[in-house]
Amino acid sequence: MKARDTITNSTLLRPILFALPSALHNVLYATLVLGLLSFAGCRRFVPPPPAQSSEPNASVSPDEPNTSAPAAPNEPDVSADVITTETSLFDGKSLGQWKITDFGGQGEVYVKDGAIYMEMGNDMTGINWAGPLIRMNYEITLEAMRVKGGDFFCGLTFPVADKPCSLILGGWGGDLCGLSNIDYYDAANNETTRLISFETGKWYHVRLRVTPGKIEAWLDDEVLVNIDIKGRHIDIRAEVDLSQPLGIATWQTAGAVRNIIIKPVTGGPALPSNSDLF
Repeated sequence: MKARDTITNSTLLRPILFALPSALHNVLYATLVLGLLSFAGCRRFVPPPPAQSSEPNASVSPDEPNTSAPAAPNEPDVSADVITTETSLFDGKSLGQWKITDFGGQGEVYVKDGAIYMEMGNDMTGINWAGPLIRMNYEITLEAMRVKGGDFFCGLTFPVADKPCSLILGGWGGDLCGLSNIDYYDAANNETTRLISFETGKWYHVRLRVTPGKIEAWLDDEVLVNIDIKGRHIDIRAEVDLSQPLGIATWQTAGAVRNIIIKPVTGGPALPSNSDLF
């Protein structure tokens, strides 16, 4: 309405408007109104100044140091942590870094009276060590007991450098001991096979030693295994594959272990190579 009043009341345009016919008067009036509105709109719009070509991009700072630079190549790999002194792997109170092995059908695993108990499974129950480790030139000692059942109550899987092996106590009906596997033969079918009568409810002291070219084991301080492994193929049975690299398992038997200790040793066997020891 203000634009219409301005045009109609203009002293310059009033004579012209009234002199024109009605149709032309309306056309001229509409044209003048649109012109004034366009002019007013142009005066109100002020476009922003163009960006300066020399202005730096705030999101990119070529001189700013890279705060996520990769680790230095000589930085130690914490995942390769190893045990360097005699170390207890069980405090007698909790599983600690022992994890229950997911064999499927495993029995309950719990700590009681300073020992780790592995209830009878269908077929296996076991634990795996998830902490630092030694893979060569070491000894493991522990005590093991058959709680119930008639098969192996301690299947100790251990590393031999980058290979796994297992020491079996009381397998194949309850009496058989030995290493699985040597040259693809398990504890029932190689030169480490021994038959020992185990008592249920009795603790047995186990000692295992791994050095370059040799595996040795003792049961209650009596020689159980003494074998040269230079040039031999060392591996495990498929059933204990999940026990790698260090684990303890039972087969259709309830067992318990305690006082688990590992320590480094100097290279070389503790016993001479002598097959007459068996």
